[in-house]
Amino acid sequence: MEKEETIVSQQQEREEKITGNKTSVAVASSDVKPKSISRAKKWSEEIENLYRFQQAGYRDEVEYKQVKQVSVVDRWPETGYVKKLQRRDNTFYYYNKQRECEDKEVHKVKIYAY
Repeated sequence: MEKEETIVSQQQEREEKITGNKTSVAVASSDVKPKSISRAKKWSEEIENLYRFQQAGYRDEVEYKQVKQVSVVDRWPETGYVKKLQRRDNTFYYYNKQRECEDKEVHKVKIYAY
């Protein structure tokens, strides 16, 4: 359990670096709307995870947890990337351990600030 909590806290730190804003568990539990949006310019681990959430139909991890009422997202232990997401229609998306967001797709990723 500690390993999952560590991965989640590392993800929050990465999101803080990329957006310049803090996200917290309290944010995930309330109905929060983003204040601003920007596009990704280059690939990073944070962009990879945002890409996966957006492929499944969510803005980011905050919205996923809010909609699906989950506390922890399934992640690959080796990389920390999202492993499995459940779409709004209850079908599942399964992701590989390796990078899936190609360079030509990076500019499509939206970064939300709260």
